[in-house]
Amino acid sequence: MIELTDAPIDTAALLDRARHAEAGAIVLFLGTTREFTAGRQTVVLSYEAYREMAERRLAELEAEARRRWPVLECSITHRLGLVPPTEASVAIVISTPHRADAFAAGQWLIDSLKKDVPIWKREQWADGGTEWVHPGVAEDKETRRQGDKETFE
Repeated sequence: MIELTDAPIDTAALLDRARHAEAGAIVLFLGTTREFTAGRQTVVLSYEAYREMAERRLAELEAEARRRWPVLECSITHRLGLVPPTEASVAIVISTPHRADAFAAGQWLIDSLKKDVPIWKREQWADGGTEWVHPGVAEDKETRRQGDKETFE
């Protein structure tokens, strides 16, 4: 299931849809608005999308995940519009027979979504500044800036 929504994401409903008699694992990934990015306080994130292209690309990613892993159920939901701190902007739910496949598929989906889907994020900070963030780029810079050992490329 692919969904672009202006409403808060209903994670309980997504998890319920992922239930399957053959599933030994259900993984839920939530991307949420954090309060601070690179030392600046975030007031809200604003998301815009080229809706038709985004939906088409999300469907292609879901199909590819189903080819790569034994996915039983898959939901990719991205919120558009304003998303305040602590609220989810993206949810990916995957059910598979075994946990390793569910984790691998979920990570591949979020990484691919951030890189390839035409959804744009604008950060609005408490100091009045705003900045459009290219998908996938800011998170990589932030990860490197903080000295994390993981990279998400």
